[in-house]
Amino acid sequence: MTFQSIQTQPGVAAQRDPQTTGFVFNHTMLRVKDIVKSLDFYTRVLGFRLIDRREFPEAEFSLYFLAILPPQAPLPEDDAERRTWMAGIPGVLELTHNHGSERQEGPVYHDGNSDPRGFGHICVSVPDIESACARFEQLQVPFQKRLSDGRMKNIAFIKDPDGYWVEIISNTSRA
Repeated sequence: MTFQSIQTQPGVAAQRDPQTTGFVFNHTMLRVKDIVKSLDFYTRVLGFRLIDRREFPEAEFSLYFLAILPPQAPLPEDDAERRTWMAGIPGVLELTHNHGSERQEGPVYHDGNSDPRGFGHICVSVPDIESACARFEQLQVPFQKRLSDGRMKNIAFIKDPDGYWVEIISNTSRA
């Protein structure tokens, strides 16, 4: 299959509407049961940085925005500047914590990977997939699929504290 043939897939617009210039796929939101466990997973295990937090005490929820950024990347201090900056970067993860959910027994949210199926996963690309997966093993991160499982030996799936799947792929070519 060529790139050109992909572009003729039924339903794909022949040309991008000029009015969509400047559009950015900005973020995905996941509801999480225990924000402390989720923040630990996404920051310590996957290397995201917390870039903003929004509190809504009257509605009993909080929003946490994370992104994988270079360590030296400056974050705007001014609230309005940070909101505008965040709206322009791709790949933001929004964790929504409904206050009190951490005290509920068992799973609180559907991960989308059991019936009825819906949401599937997010994906993080890494420069050395074997080392990354070995690290996940050392950290006792649960796997949905290890590199050695199944026919596709170049991808793995790990699970976050709520059971959401995170696909792990390589972002480098192998010689």
